[in-house]
Amino acid sequence: MNQTRSIFGFLVLFILLSGAKTEDADVIEALVVFMDKLAPGSVKNTPNWGWNDSSDPCTSKWVGVTCDNEGKTVKKIVLEKLNLSGIFDTESVCKVNNLLVLSLNFNNLTGNLQPDISNCIKLTHLYLSENHFSGNLPDSIADLPSVKRIIISNNEFTGKLPDFSRTTTLLTFFAQNNRFTGQLPNFNYNQLEGFNVANNDLSGPVPDDTGRFDANSFAGNPQLCGKKLPVSCPVKKKKKKPTFRDFVIYSGYLILGLIVMVLVAVLIFKNKKKKQENVKDEKHGTDSGRSSGSRNSRARSEFSATSVESGGISSSMVVLSSPVVNGLKFEDLLRAPAELIGRGKHGSLYKVKPDGGVPLVVKRIKDWKISRDAFKKRMQRINEIKHPNVLPLVAYYSSKQEKLLVYEYQQNGSLFRLLHGSQNGQMFDWGSRLSLASSVASALAFMHEELKSDFIPHGNLKSSNILLKNNMEPCLSEYGLMPIDQKDPDQTATTFQSDVYAFGVVLLELLTGKPVQDDGSGLAKWVSSVVKEEWTVEVFDKALIVEGASEERMVGLLQVALKCVNTEMPPQMGEVAARISSLKEEEERSMTSSDP
Repeated sequence: MNQTRSIFGFLVLFILLSGAKTEDADVIEALVVFMDKLAPGSVKNTPNWGWNDSSDPCTSKWVGVTCDNEGKTVKKIVLEKLNLSGIFDTESVCKVNNLLVLSLNFNNLTGNLQPDISNCIKLTHLYLSENHFSGNLPDSIADLPSVKRIIISNNEFTGKLPDFSRTTTLLTFFAQNNRFTGQLPNFNYNQLEGFNVANNDLSGPVPDDTGRFDANSFAGNPQLCGKKLPVSCPVKKKKKKPTFRDFVIYSGYLILGLIVMVLVAVLIFKNKKKKQENVKDEKHGTDSGRSSGSRNSRARSEFSATSVESGGISSSMVVLSSPVVNGLKFEDLLRAPAELIGRGKHGSLYKVKPDGGVPLVVKRIKDWKISRDAFKKRMQRINEIKHPNVLPLVAYYSSKQEKLLVYEYQQNGSLFRLLHGSQNGQMFDWGSRLSLASSVASALAFMHEELKSDFIPHGNLKSSNILLKNNMEPCLSEYGLMPIDQKDPDQTATTFQSDVYAFGVVLLELLTGKPVQDDGSGLAKWVSSVVKEEWTVEVFDKALIVEGASEERMVGLLQVALKCVNTEMPPQMGEVAARISSLKEEEERSMTSSDP
């Protein structure tokens, strides 16, 4: 009797467990609706087909569905060569919260791609080639925050291509053999690995000035023109040589300008004399002197006090070519309220918003013993080296007492805040961390290569100096603000090696989720000791373990980090960037694999 009860209990438990569902009921319902609209036909009679609300996509292993390592949530949907003949219901499929990969290649799907495709916020790979999709490609597809691959070739799409210039995560875009018209929009060609818009009806010049893609990527568009295409773009007419009449007109302008300058100089002289009289009154304790002093103190930003005293305000302010600060003057910074947002051993950081302008950040450095000419040369050299993951300098100012550097304010904050503060709903899973590490490594390697002969390393790399742009792409800030003795080659080499060490600490911070204190040596020693005891898995951030991130690739990145913090034989940043890029490619291949 007891044996019978045990068997019965086991059967009940087995039935309960086998029927358990790991995905949310509303997600399962959305997936069933998604499949119904795809019109699977007779293929739904395939053994173990699944795709019904009485089973679970992960535990029942629905055809074409891949879940995370713990079998709890859907990560990939690959439904290729199944003769699906319905429509693509984006509203339903985008309810799958953690969907990364969606492939519907080689079917007979029709209809339009709906604008709500942008609701698939974690989607990294979208494959829709070899179908019969038609209509315009929605502009919202360019708003997918994590998308890396878009393959829509061999369809019947029409209209203009969306503007992908602000999409900094995109690596591949294949749209050949469609019916797209209009001018080819801008893409971030520097970061694209694959690109093809052949055999459409596009017109105008090819905006790719990198030369990375040959004529095959643009062929079959008779109205496209470019260097590598059969049709060359019209050459702009040269400006005509100035005539004597032009000379007379410009001379008149010059004379008028000189008159205006003289009038301005007279006004400045009068104002200066008036200020001197106010100062004299203030020294004698008059009411007018106290009132004037009060107004001046309120008008100045806190960081600008010594700058004003040093004189030569406008002449010492250098505004670099940046569309966000057209017409910016140093007086604008002086008048704007300054909010102290950080203070460190190398200076203070202020948030400033001039009237009618964009928010800026001013880095104030005091007692940097460098000549004005050397400082100017250094800043201009850094400004010449452009990389999409390095925050560009907007303006700079130099006086004997202090140096000011102006950057555009990044409202998403820093990597430090994302790791250890409030994430505000922002995704920061393993793929995002690996991608960030790869972008920062590439940027640092690029800057080292370009600026090594100028003896300009970063000098102060840490997670709080890795900022996040509007699209959550990382950017290095405050590059080159660590003065070194250029005559000492040993110190130069050591400082570049210090960048590698600091980057290794950032990698450890990404992997462990632990904040760094001082120079990060404590964290490095702790990780090394745990790895030595062969308890490597204890190192990793618990959030990554719960997510089901690839242990193999986490260990690979950990090995890179430990090499960076090895002070005896540190690698070059180029080697580090190449290895992390390889890990990233392995991760992407794993995510795009169509194996169930």
